[in-house]
Amino acid sequence: MVNTQILEQSSAKDATFNLKAYLSERRALVEAALERSITVAYPEILYESMRYSLLAGGKRLRPILCLASCELCGGTLEMAIPTACALEMCHTFSLIHDDLPAMDNDDFRRGRLTNHKVYGEDIAILAGDALLAYAFEFLVVQTKGVPAKHLLQIVVKLSHTMAATGLVGGQVADLQSEGLQNIDIKTLDFIHTNKTGALLETSVLSGALLTGASDSVLQRLSVYAHHIGLAFQIVDDVLDITGTQEELGKTPGKDQKAQKVTYPSLWGIEESKRKSQELVDLAKAELAGFGDKAQPLMAIADYITARTQ
Repeated sequence: MVNTQILEQSSAKDATFNLKAYLSERRALVEAALERSITVAYPEILYESMRYSLLAGGKRLRPILCLASCELCGGTLEMAIPTACALEMCHTFSLIHDDLPAMDNDDFRRGRLTNHKVYGEDIAILAGDALLAYAFEFLVVQTKGVPAKHLLQIVVKLSHTMAATGLVGGQVADLQSEGLQNIDIKTLDFIHTNKTGALLETSVLSGALLTGASDSVLQRLSVYAHHIGLAFQIVDDVLDITGTQEELGKTPGKDQKAQKVTYPSLWGIEESKRKSQELVDLAKAELAGFGDKAQPLMAIADYITARTQ
């Protein structure tokens, strides 16, 4: 049961927090760091392909979550930026591969042609591979002033997240479920907890791990992240039905065409919206004890259900 008094108090605080300005400022910081992270070298087409997708814009939600949780736990933006960039590299890898004809077969991403439509399937696959590998080098080499044991924890967590135990495993389960009508909520939760939620959770936890946060803090942040990760996917499923290509930056209606079971297909749109809001409320309740330092993460949780892209 969610403590409504806590939520009312946190909502009052959120009202004074300018999320739009916060996201804009943090996004600009991340964009500048990503721009510097990869320069073009030989073979030029590979680096250009990597930069094409990495610098294509987007919400930059995962790196921003990392920055926010690091600051929540007493860390600095400077110590978190390399890990934030690494998370976005991993996310970009997943998008490049997700858009391939053998996967979701999409022509548009973030409002422009997908990587394989510009550079071909072969280069797109290799660009994704290169980004995934480089992410780990970048976070270890570029992070300053953080104990090696903390970086090792992040490497282990991120590796687990990107592997068969996380994102890749969720993607496989998603592909195998296409066209099947007997997919239950347990299977759907497994797919999206791993395919989408795992990297969101790792984004939150990695910021805290940089600071050596206690197990109790990590547990609360993990619950928060799990709830917003699932809420994010539910909203994604709803937007795939209700959104336009201009709003989404990608082709809507893909799930229905691929005959995928989604949360709206099991619950309907209105119940899906209600469930996503319930998850956001539960997520915010986990942060109630952190005070004003939790305002960015609180506001981001609300943003997940209010977004249109």
